Amino acid sequence: MEPGKFDPRHSGELLKHMDKKNEILMEAYRSMLHELQKLQVEEEMLMRKLYEVMSVHSSTKQIEDNSNTSHNTEGAEQSINEVNTDHEE
Repeated sequence: MEPGKFDPRHSGELLKHMDKKNEILMEAYRSMLHELQKLQVEEEMLMRKLYEVMSVHSSTKQIEDNSNTSHNTEGAEQSINEVNTDHEE
């Protein structure tokens, strides 16, 4: 058979082959779609968990920063008082 020419006697075989390939492709499509949906659900759950962790970390960081700031302020006031008393003597 020459390239570009089709023998009509093989059309039945070609149709069966094409139908089989179409079914295989549709099954692959359904399988990939199902896997994609599972991954999207997993991504959403992980993003929510990450948000929770980041929120807790942010709250903890704020508390630590506030605590450090108050300790630093108390330390600075004490140092100033010590310097003032040294100068007064």
